[in-house]
Amino acid sequence: MEKYLGTGRDINTHTELAGPTNVFGHGGILKLTSVSACSQVKQAVHTALECGYRHFDCAAAYENEKEVGEALALWVGPGKALQREEVFVTSKLWNTKHDPQDVEEACRTSLADLGLSYLELYLMHWPIAFQRGKELMPRKEDGSICYSDTHYRDTWTAMESLVDRGLVKAIGLSNFNARQTDDISMARHKPIVNQVECHPYLSQADLLSHCRSVGVCVTAYSPLGSGDRPWASANEPSLLADPRLGAIAQRYKKTPAQVILQWHIQRGVVCIPKSVTPSRIQQNLNVFDFSLSEEDTKSIESFNHNKRFIAPTVEVSHQVSLAPKNNSELLLPPEPKYLDVYIPKHELL
Repeated sequence: MEKYLGTGRDINTHTELAGPTNVFGHGGILKLTSVSACSQVKQAVHTALECGYRHFDCAAAYENEKEVGEALALWVGPGKALQREEVFVTSKLWNTKHDPQDVEEACRTSLADLGLSYLELYLMHWPIAFQRGKELMPRKEDGSICYSDTHYRDTWTAMESLVDRGLVKAIGLSNFNARQTDDISMARHKPIVNQVECHPYLSQADLLSHCRSVGVCVTAYSPLGSGDRPWASANEPSLLADPRLGAIAQRYKKTPAQVILQWHIQRGVVCIPKSVTPSRIQQNLNVFDFSLSEEDTKSIESFNHNKRFIAPTVEVSHQVSLAPKNNSELLLPPEPKYLDVYIPKHELL
């Protein structure tokens, strides 16, 4: 049986998958490394496959899908170590491709870069549309983002056609709040996933409960608190260095990261840790030989203080602030003349 970190849903039958799971995620951090980034991506994919990972979380905005595809091509296909159906690949539709006319072309571009004929899962990366075009972050002369009036419901309708045409097996959401998720939940092809930032400092309990109530699986990006984010300030708390977590990890003779991953699994959350370090890629997989006690699970739950590490800057009437503290409070797609949401390139998770 394929393994993923967390519990997911069978995208063919929409029934729950039982048992342990593990997901290896390729996030934006890979494209932020030096000129060796491309080789790092390829090596990370190779290491992950060698360790037994079978799920790869990609996105057009990460700008490394060609490298992921080149690595997969060495492993997957007729006469190779793995057959196509043994690998699960996710990609994401970027904000500049929300116009219904652009959706299929964007998906086909990701497929071509990845060297695949279909995706298991295709997500809408953000519930915000940018101006159409080739620029990842289209801007006005004053530096503010150029938005589009395209509503995510119209984008979703176009994504449903990808399922009909066999280009993707299932579609889902990313960075959607509860109300936005409800806007999509009555669609012809329902979303099966909502991928959001989630970790002990941002437990997303309310959003998790809501998504469960409408049959949407929650996937956690930055499940370990994104401690390697290059924009972190010196005074920000480090989740992996939290002494409370360290004490729990010591009792189980596990690393703090392994304890956090097991915490996610026991909550029924799929998690996609990212790493290019072979030892950590292997460590992230070794989490199925222990379980956290109810007391320790509740203790980790108490760490929550709605701390968002991957937060776009929100500018309202030229006032800059951080995004709301949890996904259930995130703003609906803005009208360009009223609200500016700036997502730095290194935050394209």
